[in-house]
Amino acid sequence: MSRTVRTLSSIATGRVVGRLVPWALALLATLATASAQDVTLLTHDSFTLPEELVATFESEHDLELRVVSGGDAGEVVNRALLTSGRPVADVLFGIDDALIAREGARDLFEPYVASGVDAVSDELRFAGELLTPVTVGYVTFNYDVAGLEERGLPEPTDLTDLTTQTFAGATVVSDPATSSPGLAFLLVTVARFGEGGSYDWLDYWADLREADLRVTSGWSDAYYTAFSRYGGDRPIVLSYATSPAAEVIFAEEELDASPTRNLLCDGCAWRQIEAAGVLAGTPDPDAARELVDFLLSEEVQAAVPTSMFVYPVREDVALPEAFERFAARPDDAQTASLDAARIEAQQARWLQQWTQVVRQGRSPDDVR
Repeated sequence: MSRTVRTLSSIATGRVVGRLVPWALALLATLATASAQDVTLLTHDSFTLPEELVATFESEHDLELRVVSGGDAGEVVNRALLTSGRPVADVLFGIDDALIAREGARDLFEPYVASGVDAVSDELRFAGELLTPVTVGYVTFNYDVAGLEERGLPEPTDLTDLTTQTFAGATVVSDPATSSPGLAFLLVTVARFGEGGSYDWLDYWADLREADLRVTSGWSDAYYTAFSRYGGDRPIVLSYATSPAAEVIFAEEELDASPTRNLLCDGCAWRQIEAAGVLAGTPDPDAARELVDFLLSEEVQAAVPTSMFVYPVREDVALPEAFERFAARPDDAQTASLDAARIEAQQARWLQQWTQVVRQGRSPDDVR
């Protein structure tokens, strides 16, 4: 039995939902022939773990881990919704405390929390007994220090800076309809600028649009294609507070400082808790539960920072030195928040209004 994670499918980002049906049918046919000892994880492109951890899990549980990945977490949840009740995997990892508000998202899962959940603070258990928190990240803007200097631009200090002509053509974000960081930033703007009044979140997005905002389908396209650090033309990218630490850890030579920095200001960041859940309808719920337990194990949690570059949820796991130096968590004042019930009730409307203003170029007054 091979001891590495297998990726059955890597689907290009940005496809419309209608084109996912053939993908889903083909994948169902593939999985129908899989070994009875397989356990399949549906997740986003950023998921990765050390091979030796996967090998140990497979050996101890007599299972073979297969991974179905493709796109951002938002796209993964959309795909799971297409096959609700007849899942293409046993476990889904990557649904967060905003995506759970999508219509039908809670019905995707059967209740289960991992055995190690006592090491997770109650404030991170956003879905109660339905899901198990696995990682926590903070969505915020990163900027390329050298990229700004080359363009003669100052370092931004507030979200409102990004709407000015000084920073026109400098910023890239990901689409909130398909990207979990994109959705997180949409929620930041609602929390920061509010709804109604003389200037609200829709006005802010209209100003970003007029400042030549670029929107990509997912985080990977924004960071590795559009961001100036990797050859793009945008020195400011929507990413994570841990990304500067990743730049240091993966640098070809030792660095004393990160080439990128975080934009941290009042209400600039969003805490994103990603969870794993047993998909309702899995033919092997016992194996699915073992996989969820594995994702919350101390060994996996210790690997999360340097594998997926977010924070572990377990309080008994130490962070690597680079995180301590270059990935300080945003404080409470820097982290925006909204009531969960409000997100669930209003998310569909907010996404529609965002599309009308940003994608279609309509006036905020026309869509309120």
